[in-house]
Amino acid sequence: MTKNTPSVLLTGGAGYIGSHTFVALVEAGLQPVILDDFSNSHPAVLQRLEQLTGRRVTCEKGNVLDTGFVAEVLRRHSCVAAVHFAGFKAVGESVQQPLMYYRNNVSGLVSLLEAMATTTACRSVVFSSTATVYGDPASVPIDESFPCAPESPYAHSKLVCEDILASLRASDPTWRTGVLRYFNPVGAHPSGLIGEDPNGIPNNLMPFVTQVAVGKRARLQVFGNDYPTPDGTGVRDYLHVVDLAAGHVAAVQALLGKGESFTVNLGTGEGTSVLGVVNAFERASGRPVPFEFAPRRAGDVAQYFADVSLAESVLGWRAAHTIDDMCRDAWHWQQRNPDGYRTADSGTPAVHAPAPVRNSPNSPLRPAVST
Repeated sequence: MTKNTPSVLLTGGAGYIGSHTFVALVEAGLQPVILDDFSNSHPAVLQRLEQLTGRRVTCEKGNVLDTGFVAEVLRRHSCVAAVHFAGFKAVGESVQQPLMYYRNNVSGLVSLLEAMATTTACRSVVFSSTATVYGDPASVPIDESFPCAPESPYAHSKLVCEDILASLRASDPTWRTGVLRYFNPVGAHPSGLIGEDPNGIPNNLMPFVTQVAVGKRARLQVFGNDYPTPDGTGVRDYLHVVDLAAGHVAAVQALLGKGESFTVNLGTGEGTSVLGVVNAFERASGRPVPFEFAPRRAGDVAQYFADVSLAESVLGWRAAHTIDDMCRDAWHWQQRNPDGYRTADSGTPAVHAPAPVRNSPNSPLRPAVST
């Protein structure tokens, strides 16, 4: 990278999606700058990123709620855009602690925007949203014109953030915003160097499947087998995290190029059932994935998958990986890193960051986390 390479701030950039987006931005000729407090990520990811990209990783250790620090980072690195990943994302936890979610997710975005407002060069922001803003859709596939009816504080906090971005655009047309409504990100980088490393009990299906296959858990619980789907289990739109990262690059490039704001779904446009994922993972790993059926969970719906035609039209982006690709790469990551980034013998040390990490002078009591 040269001094003239455009810099892009990644809040929560050391997390699962953020780290893959870091790699994709470097490959696209951009200079990503990570801002993370490592409350839900591991410093070892920085070394993995350096190994993957062959470049020194720039990381600022701090909290997105620290507006002054974020503004200083934006100025010091001459950032021309930001991608906002930092936020809490567990639906169940949001039901138990809604105030924590609203303060962190909503205030975190406001803090970032206030910091961006102190500069003149950084008026483009890509926001990490969620397909759960749609709630229980009347039909599938789901397109961006569907009404939003979030059913959890987590989903509602994301919709509030979308509304904030819309209000900001209305007040000042120099702002350019890209809202990406994710469906179900899974998989890992094909190198096996970076992947999903959830703290504690996973919130998503794929980490449970991989942990059962590797022997960390005895069996998978499948919630509901009487849905009106081909095999009775819930159908979801699973998206390879590498494709998702490419979607962020396309979003950044669209904002910096055409300069028009947008809201788009990111998914494959196809649904896979829970048992379909289990079967695909067994093919990828060559191992059985024991499971047992359990009662339906409140709030779960039968089918949930995207209409992705708008993303293809606006961004020129479309997912390229299949469910078998996702399972293959998730299994490679799990095999190589049975304890995630805490695995000591996975081909790279798992403790020290490769470059100096600048620290924020202030730290809120409950820090923002990485997506």
